[in-house]
Amino acid sequence: MLRKVCVLKMLRNTTLDSVYELRRKQLRETVGYFYSRVGSPVNVGEQMFLNVLNVITNMLWGGTVEGDERAGLGAEFREVVSEMTELLGKPNVSDFYPGLARFDLQGVEKQMGRLARRFDGIFEKIIDQRMRIDKQGPKESKDFLTFLLKLKDEGGDSKTPFTITHLKALLMVRLHIHVRGGPSGGGDTSSNTVEFALAEIMNKPEVMKKAQQELEAVVGKHNIVEESHIHKLPYLQAVMKETLRLHPALPLLVPHCPSETCTVGGYTIPKGSRIFFNVWAIHRDPSIWENPLEFDPERRICAGIAMAERMVMHSLATLVHSFDWKMPQGQKLDLSEKFGIVLKKKMPLVAIPTPRLSDPALYE
Repeated sequence: MLRKVCVLKMLRNTTLDSVYELRRKQLRETVGYFYSRVGSPVNVGEQMFLNVLNVITNMLWGGTVEGDERAGLGAEFREVVSEMTELLGKPNVSDFYPGLARFDLQGVEKQMGRLARRFDGIFEKIIDQRMRIDKQGPKESKDFLTFLLKLKDEGGDSKTPFTITHLKALLMVRLHIHVRGGPSGGGDTSSNTVEFALAEIMNKPEVMKKAQQELEAVVGKHNIVEESHIHKLPYLQAVMKETLRLHPALPLLVPHCPSETCTVGGYTIPKGSRIFFNVWAIHRDPSIWENPLEFDPERRICAGIAMAERMVMHSLATLVHSFDWKMPQGQKLDLSEKFGIVLKKKMPLVAIPTPRLSDPALYE
Protein backbone atom coordinates (compact mmCIF):
# COMPACT_ATOMS: atom_id res chain seq x y z
CA MET A 1 0.00 0.00 0.00
CA LEU A 2 2.84 2.38 0.87
CA ARG A 3 4.60 1.50 -2.39
CA LYS A 4 1.43 2.36 -4.29
CA VAL A 5 1.25 5.74 -2.51
CA CYS A 6 4.87 6.47 -3.45
CA VAL A 7 4.43 5.52 -7.10
CA LEU A 8 1.07 7.24 -7.61
CA LYS A 9 1.83 10.50 -5.83
CA MET A 10 5.52 10.92 -5.06
CA LEU A 11 7.22 9.77 -8.26
CA ARG A 12 4.75 10.39 -11.08
CA ASN A 13 5.66 12.82 -13.88
CA THR A 14 3.16 15.51 -12.89
CA THR A 15 4.69 15.65 -9.39
CA LEU A 16 8.23 15.89 -10.78
CA ASP A 17 7.13 18.61 -13.23
CA SER A 18 5.65 20.68 -10.40
CA VAL A 19 8.89 20.27 -8.44
CA TYR A 20 10.80 21.87 -11.32
CA GLU A 21 8.78 25.08 -10.95
CA LEU A 22 9.51 25.13 -7.22
CA ARG A 23 13.17 24.41 -7.90
CA ARG A 24 13.40 27.15 -10.53
CA LYS A 25 11.78 29.74 -8.24
CA GLN A 26 14.03 28.80 -5.34
CA LEU A 27 17.17 28.85 -7.49
CA ARG A 28 16.29 32.38 -8.64
CA GLU A 29 15.98 33.40 -4.97
CA THR A 30 19.41 31.87 -4.28
CA VAL A 31 20.88 33.80 -7.23
CA GLY A 32 19.28 36.95 -5.80
CA TYR A 33 21.00 36.25 -2.48
CA PHE A 34 24.39 35.87 -4.18
CA TYR A 35 23.73 39.09 -6.12
CA SER A 36 22.98 40.93 -2.85
CA ARG A 37 26.36 39.72 -1.54
CA VAL A 38 28.41 40.74 -4.60
CA GLY A 39 31.97 41.59 -3.54
CA SER A 40 31.57 39.75 -0.21
CA PRO A 41 32.48 36.14 0.67
CA VAL A 42 29.58 33.63 0.57
CA ASN A 43 29.43 29.99 1.70
CA VAL A 44 28.44 28.29 -1.56
CA GLY A 45 27.73 24.79 -0.21
CA GLU A 46 25.55 26.05 2.64
CA GLN A 47 23.46 28.21 0.30
CA MET A 48 23.00 25.38 -2.22
CA PHE A 49 21.89 22.99 0.56
CA LEU A 50 19.37 25.58 1.79
CA ASN A 51 18.21 25.96 -1.82
CA VAL A 52 17.31 22.27 -2.10
CA LEU A 53 15.94 22.02 1.44
CA ASN A 54 13.50 24.86 0.72
CA VAL A 55 12.32 23.10 -2.46
CA ILE A 56 11.77 19.86 -0.52
CA THR A 57 9.83 21.44 2.35
CA ASN A 58 7.67 23.43 -0.09
CA MET A 59 6.86 20.25 -1.97
CA LEU A 60 6.15 18.23 1.18
CA TRP A 61 4.14 20.66 3.28
CA GLY A 62 3.96 23.91 1.32
CA GLY A 63 3.00 27.00 3.29
CA THR A 64 1.99 25.12 6.47
CA VAL A 65 4.73 26.85 8.47
CA GLU A 66 5.65 30.47 7.76
CA GLY A 67 7.99 33.24 8.89
CA ASP A 68 10.23 32.85 11.93
CA GLU A 69 8.65 29.48 12.82
CA ARG A 70 9.59 28.13 9.37
CA ALA A 71 13.16 29.40 9.71
CA GLY A 72 13.50 27.86 13.18
CA LEU A 73 12.09 24.54 12.00
CA GLY A 74 14.46 24.55 9.02
CA ALA A 75 17.46 25.21 11.26
CA GLU A 76 16.44 22.38 13.62
CA PHE A 77 15.90 20.03 10.69
CA ARG A 78 19.36 20.81 9.23
CA GLU A 79 20.95 20.15 12.62
CA VAL A 80 19.20 16.77 13.04
CA VAL A 81 20.09 15.71 9.47
CA SER A 82 23.74 16.65 10.05
CA GLU A 83 23.89 14.64 13.30
CA MET A 84 22.19 11.64 11.70
CA THR A 85 24.60 11.67 8.74
CA GLU A 86 27.57 11.70 11.11
CA LEU A 87 26.08 8.82 13.10
CA LEU A 88 25.37 6.74 9.97
CA GLY A 89 29.05 6.93 8.99
CA LYS A 90 30.38 6.14 12.46
CA PRO A 91 31.98 2.68 12.87
CA ASN A 92 29.91 0.65 15.34
CA VAL A 93 31.60 -2.20 17.22
CA SER A 94 28.20 -3.98 17.43
CA ASP A 95 28.25 -4.42 13.62
CA PHE A 96 31.46 -6.47 13.92
CA TYR A 97 30.58 -8.31 17.17
CA PRO A 98 26.77 -8.81 17.15
CA GLY A 99 26.87 -10.39 20.61
CA LEU A 100 27.77 -6.97 22.03
CA ALA A 101 24.84 -5.20 20.35
CA ARG A 102 22.59 -5.37 23.44
CA PHE A 103 25.16 -3.34 25.41
CA ASP A 104 25.24 -0.46 22.87
CA LEU A 105 28.82 0.25 24.00
CA GLN A 106 29.21 3.46 21.95
CA GLY A 107 25.69 4.71 22.61
CA VAL A 108 24.87 4.67 18.88
CA GLU A 109 21.36 3.24 19.35
CA LYS A 110 20.68 5.70 22.15
CA GLN A 111 21.78 8.64 20.00
CA MET A 112 19.76 7.41 17.00
CA GLY A 113 16.68 7.04 19.21
CA ARG A 114 17.11 10.64 20.38
CA LEU A 115 17.38 11.87 16.78
CA ALA A 116 14.31 9.83 15.77
CA ARG A 117 12.32 11.51 18.54
CA ARG A 118 13.46 14.92 17.35
CA PHE A 119 12.37 14.10 13.78
CA ASP A 120 9.05 12.91 15.16
CA GLY A 121 8.66 16.20 17.05
CA ILE A 122 9.26 18.21 13.84
CA PHE A 123 6.61 16.19 11.99
CA GLU A 124 4.17 16.53 14.89
CA LYS A 125 4.51 20.34 14.79
CA ILE A 126 3.93 20.46 11.04
CA ILE A 127 0.95 18.07 11.08
CA ASP A 128 -0.70 19.83 14.04
CA GLN A 129 -0.25 23.20 12.35
CA ARG A 130 -1.77 21.91 9.09
CA MET A 131 -4.75 20.37 10.89
CA ARG A 132 -5.39 23.68 12.68
CA ILE A 133 -5.25 25.50 9.34
CA ASP A 134 -7.65 22.97 7.76
CA LYS A 135 -10.17 23.49 10.58
CA GLN A 136 -10.35 27.20 9.65
CA GLY A 137 -11.74 26.28 6.24
CA PRO A 138 -10.70 24.36 3.09
CA LYS A 139 -7.71 25.72 1.16
CA GLU A 140 -6.40 24.74 -2.25
CA SER A 141 -3.10 22.95 -1.65
CA LYS A 142 -1.29 20.37 -3.77
CA ASP A 143 1.58 19.46 -1.45
CA PHE A 144 2.33 15.91 -0.34
CA LEU A 145 1.05 16.42 3.23
CA THR A 146 -2.41 17.37 1.94
CA PHE A 147 -2.57 14.13 -0.03
CA LEU A 148 -1.43 12.04 2.96
CA LEU A 149 -3.89 13.62 5.41
CA LYS A 150 -6.72 13.00 2.96
CA LEU A 151 -5.59 9.38 2.60
CA LYS A 152 -5.50 9.00 6.40
CA ASP A 153 -9.04 10.38 6.73
CA GLU A 154 -10.22 7.93 4.06
CA GLY A 155 -8.56 5.07 5.97
CA GLY A 156 -6.13 3.85 3.27
CA ASP A 157 -7.46 0.95 1.24
CA SER A 158 -9.79 -1.92 2.13
CA LYS A 159 -6.96 -4.25 3.18
CA THR A 160 -4.56 -1.88 4.94
CA PRO A 161 -5.42 1.05 7.22
CA PHE A 162 -3.37 4.22 6.79
CA THR A 163 -2.37 5.70 10.16
CA ILE A 164 -0.56 8.83 11.34
CA THR A 165 2.53 6.62 11.86
CA HIS A 166 2.42 5.60 8.19
CA LEU A 167 2.05 9.27 7.27
CA LYS A 168 5.14 10.31 9.25
CA ALA A 169 7.09 7.33 7.86
CA LEU A 170 6.38 8.43 4.28
CA LEU A 171 7.40 12.03 5.07
CA MET A 172 10.63 10.61 6.52
CA VAL A 173 11.28 8.46 3.44
CA ARG A 174 10.70 11.44 1.15
CA LEU A 175 13.02 13.66 3.17
CA HIS A 176 15.65 10.90 3.26
CA ILE A 177 15.52 10.45 -0.54
CA HIS A 178 15.96 14.17 -1.15
CA VAL A 179 18.35 15.24 1.57
CA ARG A 180 20.68 12.22 1.54
CA GLY A 181 20.36 11.70 -2.20
CA GLY A 182 18.16 9.52 -4.41
CA PRO A 183 16.13 9.24 -7.61
CA SER A 184 14.65 12.72 -7.39
CA GLY A 185 17.83 14.55 -6.49
CA GLY A 186 19.58 14.71 -3.12
CA GLY A 187 20.07 17.91 -1.15
CA ASP A 188 23.29 17.14 0.65
CA THR A 189 24.80 15.08 -2.17
CA SER A 190 23.72 17.64 -4.81
CA SER A 191 24.98 20.65 -2.88
CA ASN A 192 28.31 18.89 -2.16
CA THR A 193 28.72 18.12 -5.87
CA VAL A 194 27.95 21.73 -6.88
CA GLU A 195 30.44 22.96 -4.27
CA PHE A 196 33.20 20.58 -5.46
CA ALA A 197 32.49 21.35 -9.13
CA LEU A 198 32.67 25.12 -8.64
CA ALA A 199 35.87 24.75 -6.60
CA GLU A 200 37.50 22.60 -9.34
CA ILE A 201 36.41 25.09 -12.02
CA MET A 202 37.80 28.01 -10.02
CA ASN A 203 41.04 26.06 -9.64
CA LYS A 204 41.34 25.68 -13.45
CA PRO A 205 40.76 29.09 -15.13
CA GLU A 206 40.86 27.46 -18.58
CA VAL A 207 37.94 25.19 -17.57
CA MET A 208 35.99 28.19 -16.25
CA LYS A 209 36.61 30.03 -19.53
CA LYS A 210 35.42 27.09 -21.67
CA ALA A 211 32.32 26.52 -19.53
CA GLN A 212 31.37 30.21 -19.66
CA GLN A 213 31.98 30.38 -23.43
CA GLU A 214 29.64 27.40 -23.90
CA LEU A 215 27.00 29.05 -21.70
CA GLU A 216 27.29 32.34 -23.62
CA ALA A 217 26.82 30.49 -26.92
CA VAL A 218 23.80 28.49 -25.70
CA VAL A 219 22.14 30.85 -23.21
CA GLY A 220 23.64 34.30 -23.87
CA LYS A 221 24.38 37.09 -21.41
CA HIS A 222 20.89 38.56 -21.88
CA ASN A 223 19.11 35.46 -20.58
CA ILE A 224 19.10 33.10 -17.58
CA VAL A 225 19.82 29.36 -17.59
CA GLU A 226 16.76 27.11 -17.85
CA GLU A 227 16.64 23.34 -17.43
CA SER A 228 15.83 23.09 -21.15
CA HIS A 229 19.37 24.34 -21.89
CA ILE A 230 21.09 21.48 -20.09
CA HIS A 231 21.14 18.94 -22.93
CA LYS A 232 22.89 21.58 -25.08
CA LEU A 233 25.82 21.93 -22.64
CA PRO A 234 28.08 18.90 -23.27
CA TYR A 235 31.20 20.53 -21.83
CA LEU A 236 29.49 21.43 -18.55
CA GLN A 237 28.08 17.89 -18.40
CA ALA A 238 31.66 16.63 -18.76
CA VAL A 239 32.70 18.97 -15.90
CA MET A 240 30.00 17.50 -13.69
CA LYS A 241 30.92 13.90 -14.53
CA GLU A 242 34.61 14.56 -13.89
CA THR A 243 33.65 16.12 -10.55
CA LEU A 244 31.71 12.97 -9.64
CA ARG A 245 34.70 10.83 -10.67
CA LEU A 246 37.11 12.65 -8.35
CA HIS A 247 34.58 13.41 -5.61
CA PRO A 248 31.80 10.76 -5.69
CA ALA A 249 28.93 11.96 -3.52
CA LEU A 250 28.60 8.50 -1.89
CA PRO A 251 32.19 7.15 -1.87
CA LEU A 252 31.07 3.66 -0.79
CA LEU A 253 27.75 3.72 -2.70
CA VAL A 254 24.74 2.25 -0.87
CA PRO A 255 25.28 -1.15 0.82
CA HIS A 256 24.54 -4.24 -1.29
CA CYS A 257 23.56 -7.68 -0.03
CA PRO A 258 23.97 -10.93 -2.03
CA SER A 259 20.92 -13.21 -1.99
CA GLU A 260 23.20 -16.25 -2.42
CA THR A 261 26.81 -17.06 -1.50
CA CYS A 262 29.02 -16.20 -4.47
CA THR A 263 32.65 -15.78 -5.52
CA VAL A 264 33.97 -12.42 -6.74
CA GLY A 265 37.61 -12.01 -7.79
CA GLY A 266 38.55 -15.17 -5.93
CA TYR A 267 36.87 -14.10 -2.68
CA THR A 268 33.87 -15.90 -1.18
CA ILE A 269 31.05 -13.48 -0.37
CA PRO A 270 28.63 -15.18 2.08
CA LYS A 271 24.89 -14.87 1.58
CA GLY A 272 23.46 -11.94 3.55
CA SER A 273 26.77 -10.05 3.81
CA ARG A 274 26.75 -6.27 3.72
CA ILE A 275 28.90 -5.20 0.78
CA PHE A 276 30.39 -1.74 0.17
CA PHE A 277 32.03 -0.71 -3.13
CA ASN A 278 34.84 1.82 -2.77
CA VAL A 279 34.12 3.82 -5.91
CA TRP A 280 36.31 6.66 -4.60
CA ALA A 281 39.33 4.31 -4.94
CA ILE A 282 38.11 2.84 -8.27
CA HIS A 283 37.80 6.36 -9.74
CA ARG A 284 41.41 7.13 -8.79
CA ASP A 285 42.94 3.81 -9.91
CA PRO A 286 46.00 4.57 -12.13
CA SER A 287 45.53 1.27 -13.98
CA ILE A 288 42.17 2.56 -15.25
CA TRP A 289 42.66 6.34 -15.52
CA GLU A 290 45.50 8.34 -17.01
CA ASN A 291 46.65 10.99 -14.49
CA PRO A 292 43.82 9.92 -12.13
CA LEU A 293 44.25 12.84 -9.69
CA GLU A 294 44.05 15.46 -12.47
CA PHE A 295 40.70 17.24 -12.98
CA ASP A 296 40.23 16.90 -16.75
CA PRO A 297 36.64 17.25 -18.08
CA GLU A 298 37.79 16.41 -21.61
CA ARG A 299 38.32 12.74 -20.64
CA ARG A 300 34.52 12.37 -20.05
CA ILE A 301 31.83 11.22 -22.45
CA CYS A 302 28.40 12.82 -22.68
CA ALA A 303 25.86 10.19 -21.62
CA GLY A 304 22.22 10.53 -20.53
CA ILE A 305 21.53 12.49 -17.38
CA ALA A 306 19.32 11.36 -14.48
CA MET A 307 17.04 13.63 -12.49
CA ALA A 308 19.62 14.21 -9.77
CA GLU A 309 22.26 15.19 -12.34
CA ARG A 310 19.83 17.64 -13.95
CA MET A 311 19.42 19.29 -10.59
CA VAL A 312 23.19 19.68 -10.18
CA MET A 313 23.58 20.83 -13.78
CA HIS A 314 20.92 23.55 -13.51
CA SER A 315 22.44 24.88 -10.29
CA LEU A 316 26.05 24.71 -11.50
CA ALA A 317 25.25 26.23 -14.91
CA THR A 318 23.38 29.07 -13.20
CA LEU A 319 26.26 29.86 -10.80
CA VAL A 320 28.92 29.77 -13.55
CA HIS A 321 26.76 31.71 -16.02
CA SER A 322 25.54 34.41 -13.62
CA PHE A 323 28.77 35.17 -11.75
CA ASP A 324 32.54 35.22 -11.90
CA TRP A 325 34.00 33.71 -8.72
CA LYS A 326 37.23 34.39 -6.83
CA MET A 327 38.70 33.57 -3.43
CA PRO A 328 38.90 36.25 -0.72
CA GLN A 329 42.25 38.07 -0.80
CA GLY A 330 45.06 36.11 0.80
CA GLN A 331 43.16 32.80 0.86
CA LYS A 332 44.06 29.71 -1.18
CA LEU A 333 41.55 27.31 -2.74
CA ASP A 334 41.42 24.03 -0.78
CA LEU A 335 40.13 20.92 -2.59
CA SER A 336 40.69 18.40 0.21
CA GLU A 337 37.88 16.05 1.23
CA LYS A 338 36.21 15.06 4.49
CA PHE A 339 35.30 11.39 4.43
CA GLY A 340 32.07 9.92 5.69
CA ILE A 341 29.00 8.15 4.34
CA VAL A 342 28.62 11.31 2.22
CA LEU A 343 31.75 12.95 0.79
CA LYS A 344 32.16 16.66 1.65
CA LYS A 345 34.73 19.38 1.19
CA LYS A 346 36.97 19.52 4.25
CA MET A 347 36.93 23.32 4.11
CA PRO A 348 33.65 24.92 2.90
CA LEU A 349 33.95 26.87 -0.35
CA VAL A 350 33.68 30.52 0.65
CA ALA A 351 34.02 32.60 -2.54
CA ILE A 352 33.26 36.10 -3.81
CA PRO A 353 30.72 36.44 -6.68
CA THR A 354 30.86 39.17 -9.35
CA PRO A 355 27.89 39.59 -11.75
CA ARG A 356 28.38 38.67 -15.44
CA LEU A 357 24.94 39.20 -16.98
CA SER A 358 23.97 42.34 -18.89
CA ASP A 359 20.84 43.35 -16.98
CA PRO A 360 20.47 43.57 -13.15
CA ALA A 361 16.83 42.51 -13.61
CA LEU A 362 18.11 39.03 -14.51
CA TYR A 363 19.17 38.62 -10.88
CA GLU A 364 15.70 39.30 -9.44
